[in-house]
Amino acid sequence: MALNMISRNVVKKVLAVETPEGAGALVRRSIGSASLRNLTPFLLLDHFHVSEGAGFPDHPHRGQATVTYMLEGSSRHEDSAGHSGTIKTGGVQWMSAGKGIIHAEMPVHGKNVPEPRGMQLWVDLPKDEPTYQELDPEDIPVAYPEGKDGNISIKVISGKSHGVESPVRPLGGCWYFHVLMKNGATMFQEIPTGWTAFVYILKGAVSVGESGPVNDAFHTLVLSHADGETGVRLTAATDDTSFVLVAGEPLDQTVFQYGPFVMTNQEEIQRTLMDYRTGRNGFEKAHTWKSKIGN
Repeated sequence: MALNMISRNVVKKVLAVETPEGAGALVRRSIGSASLRNLTPFLLLDHFHVSEGAGFPDHPHRGQATVTYMLEGSSRHEDSAGHSGTIKTGGVQWMSAGKGIIHAEMPVHGKNVPEPRGMQLWVDLPKDEPTYQELDPEDIPVAYPEGKDGNISIKVISGKSHGVESPVRPLGGCWYFHVLMKNGATMFQEIPTGWTAFVYILKGAVSVGESGPVNDAFHTLVLSHADGETGVRLTAATDDTSFVLVAGEPLDQTVFQYGPFVMTNQEEIQRTLMDYRTGRNGFEKAHTWKSKIGN
């Protein structure tokens, strides 16, 4: 733990309003919306709810990593590189789209099965080949700052928290924590100097810093990164408070985004569109591959 626990504070607060997305899904989008367009290295943050008959059938990606974390229910995935599987409740998948991939993400529905809800985060990355990292719920380590009988638990999806480190090794720097706290509980999480960081509140209410105001559910809180700030102090204002805390190393590169394609200039976007139309440079299967789950 840092000797000088100087907390970051909230510099911007954005409410994520539920809107339609994909084929019948509903999402609360904060990062990537008009209110919070770019937050390097983060490009998009969706809190999604997929009802029966909805989903995200075959679609392309290039130039970013997508991090899918299931809060309830489960979701199947399949792609043009031959990967397939199921992300279970509490599980996570990191997918680096690299130079190009086509994939489908479809929810699992059934009797007595909760409707899929989760988080999808897009992280800007340098160019690379498509890669996957997946963790089942039981493989994600948990930190207990007050001990296992205490009022705080932290799922360490990636990064380090209170002596616990995740086995995930995402490209570029990115820490991702899911925190559960009871009313009045407080914690200090170290964050590397200069990294971008934000909190998204899933349930309950949270205050940030030594005497910050209370913020309620579905808000994204962008944190300061002034010199000397070593981390962030977070205090729960209700029982069963739940939020994600994410931090990442900024990228010194321009972002040009066109739908699912993320490049560094307009010319690269034009080349990407041409590659996709002509089926080359990573999109060789764009017009021949069809997923089983999305069709």
